[in-house]
Amino acid sequence: MADDDLEDGAERAELLRLAGEGRVSLASLSAMLGRNPSYLQQFVRKGSPRKLEEGDRRKLAEFFGVDEAVLGAERDAFPPKSRDEDFISVPRLPLDASAGPGSFSAEEISFDAFRFSRRWLREMGLESADLSAIRVEGDSMEPLLRSGDEIFVDRNKRAGEGIHVVRIGDALHVKQVQLSARGRVKLVSANEAYPPIELASEEAEIIGRVVWKGGRV
Repeated sequence: MADDDLEDGAERAELLRLAGEGRVSLASLSAMLGRNPSYLQQFVRKGSPRKLEEGDRRKLAEFFGVDEAVLGAERDAFPPKSRDEDFISVPRLPLDASAGPGSFSAEEISFDAFRFSRRWLREMGLESADLSAIRVEGDSMEPLLRSGDEIFVDRNKRAGEGIHVVRIGDALHVKQVQLSARGRVKLVSANEAYPPIELASEEAEIIGRVVWKGGRV
């Protein structure tokens, strides 16, 4: 086997490892690149394309906070490694926001973190967001959100309609928030097996809006 083939295989293995550690699917990463959902799956499993295009490789390296060289860039083809201040840590909170019958929240203490480049966050329109990562549990938001998906919640966005993390008592839920009658809100599941919940506004605390998701293939 040629040396180039070994190097290509190492790049594919490294991408698969990074995706696994970050709990983000290859389909989600492909969508981030503006590609079809099977683009990176074919790259990893079939070696097609043989090498990532420069723009795709750069975005992936920035997303994972790694040197482009691990994804196949030549050492003299990119600038020196970014400084720590070029990256932002997004804390992972052990809240297990429920997308089903509800789960009780633990103390909001970060047990881990994702690192994202400021440039990538700016491209995603999230540069000014106050982000926390929470793992979804349950099936009430399927197929939009699946159990095990990691969601990013912007705590700066608590008003208006959209998909939000909502606290009801001690339980957290991921729901589509709709305005109802004056002083009331309706919480709607994507899964039609779960009926809507209508509450007085003071009974539901909006934690933040879901602005990004990632998960396994």
